[in-house]
Amino acid sequence: MERSKVYFTDFRVHLGEGLPTKLKKLIRKAGIGQIDMDGKFVAIKMHFGELGNIAYLRPNYAKAVADVVKEAGGRPFLTDCNTLYPGSRKNALEHLECAWENGFTPLTVGCPIIIADGLKGTDDITIPVENGEYIKEAKIGRAIMDADIFISLSHFKGHEMTGFGGAIKNIGMGCGSRAGKKDQHCNGTPHVDPDKCKGCRACLKECANNGLSYNEETRKMSIDPDNCVGCGRCIGACNFDAVDFANWAAAKDLNCRMAEYAKAVVDGRPSFHISLVVDVTPNCDCHSENDAPILPNIGMFASFDPLALDQACADACIKATPLPGSQLSDNMQKADFVDHHDHFTNSTPESEWKSCLEHAAKIGLGSRDYELVVIK
Repeated sequence: MERSKVYFTDFRVHLGEGLPTKLKKLIRKAGIGQIDMDGKFVAIKMHFGELGNIAYLRPNYAKAVADVVKEAGGRPFLTDCNTLYPGSRKNALEHLECAWENGFTPLTVGCPIIIADGLKGTDDITIPVENGEYIKEAKIGRAIMDADIFISLSHFKGHEMTGFGGAIKNIGMGCGSRAGKKDQHCNGTPHVDPDKCKGCRACLKECANNGLSYNEETRKMSIDPDNCVGCGRCIGACNFDAVDFANWAAAKDLNCRMAEYAKAVVDGRPSFHISLVVDVTPNCDCHSENDAPILPNIGMFASFDPLALDQACADACIKATPLPGSQLSDNMQKADFVDHHDHFTNSTPESEWKSCLEHAAKIGLGSRDYELVVIK
């Protein structure tokens, strides 16, 4: 596969310019205008941040992208899917309230905000995964797949499981419905915590396989392992966080599944991808807090190729000097420190990211070989 172009600009600005203006310049130079957006629905996928976390991308960046889309005649909307785990984004009502509290409103971003997999995370569409080895059919939030054009706007930072979270994670994991996130994260069937179960039977309405059993005496729900197919829809239906998975996928399996989900999202339609390497915290924006950045702010990257984009961001981060007073620098000062020559592994040794990019290349998501085009 030929080298993909990745466009880069740093965070330096001239007086009166501003970073949103510089982001617009970057994505125009990277060729976003080559996409025919006239009258088309354009999904801009991003992470609104968990409540309590303040490292997520500011709404100003989202507005810059939405403005460029509107100038091209497109009809943009910001979107994300509900989370699998308990938190402030596990259903559309709480998710929207979280987004609003974190500054994302139609007024601040210049376009509507839609939770792609519906109220309870069950409004998805099944998409075949071409060349999929782990996932044959991906469950993607319906609004994302209904869009004519897909744009990812990612906060590139560390991650406690996948080493870093960039474009592929934002697309693959982020666009999966709750059932889709289960496909990537978990093996086997869920279980019900009887202490949390209220016996409301709301989960029964979502189960199409007789995988749930209600005990009239205890007024508690349980999983019928003979019938449960592990789709995860009962998790989305429970308002009390009583249903969860016990068997979580290993890092490599998670990374490969994530890459295959990302391929399902972008295949067959125009897509464009943006990553900002800023506030490079050691953990995901899904946390309700954020630790000190492990690396300095590096810049903004854009490409038509999400794999090349992730590779370029990772390479830039590995070349950077760790920041003092961070999880990374603390680890490097330990007596038993083993240098992996990789800031993400050194920061979180139990994480692993290379298998994701290797598998993404194998299934044809993009190329790891890229040409970096610097924009001043």
